[in-house]
Amino acid sequence: MRSIFLLLGFLGSVSVFGQMATDTVNFDERYFEDQFYLGVTYNFIFQRPSELSQRSLSYGLQGGIIKDIPLNRDRTVGLGIGLGYGVNSYYSDLIATNTPDGPVYEIDGSREGFDRSKVETHTVEMPLEFRWRNSTKDEYRFYRIYTGLKLAYVFSARSKFVSDIGKEAFSNDDIQRLQYGLTLNVGYDSFNIHAYYMLNTLFNEGVQVNDNDIGLRPLRIGFIFYIL
Repeated sequence: MRSIFLLLGFLGSVSVFGQMATDTVNFDERYFEDQFYLGVTYNFIFQRPSELSQRSLSYGLQGGIIKDIPLNRDRTVGLGIGLGYGVNSYYSDLIATNTPDGPVYEIDGSREGFDRSKVETHTVEMPLEFRWRNSTKDEYRFYRIYTGLKLAYVFSARSKFVSDIGKEAFSNDDIQRLQYGLTLNVGYDSFNIHAYYMLNTLFNEGVQVNDNDIGLRPLRIGFIFYIL
């Protein structure tokens, strides 16, 4: 949680700086929509074994910067290429236990003393967006529709189980390292609805529980805030 508060504090300071810059810079005809972004989501999980249930508040946070490449003279159409950081947690009744032969999984949310179980990933992200907006050189509040693809590399993945008698947490190599999915951002000014649907699965192919592939395909829905 400490990393989450540090991320929010940093991007909050960026928001103040970005607003000051917007108020003082005299734009010309060659303005760019380069932006910092900060997002928060609720993470749904689909394509899961029928007996597996999602539990608690599965959340996601993301932040980074987008480089804008205008495609027309009015600069209402463009491409966005970005680089950022994301952290995502997925809570369920899937329990992972670390063994000398690798992680072993069971589904047992009714186990006595069960508190919570989650998978958490930390990623370097690269959003690629096709962008439409009705902005002008001196109007930075505008409607936007941005859609595209997001690539992510998982540099840290952990499973954690907490019960009344203790907790177990370990680095989990069964999580897909390279992830990719479709994105859609729609809104006005800094406030926008964000959706991301992963095209591959959270767990590697062949990782099983009760003789079924675990899979898990996330759908993240929330808000994304852009800061010029």
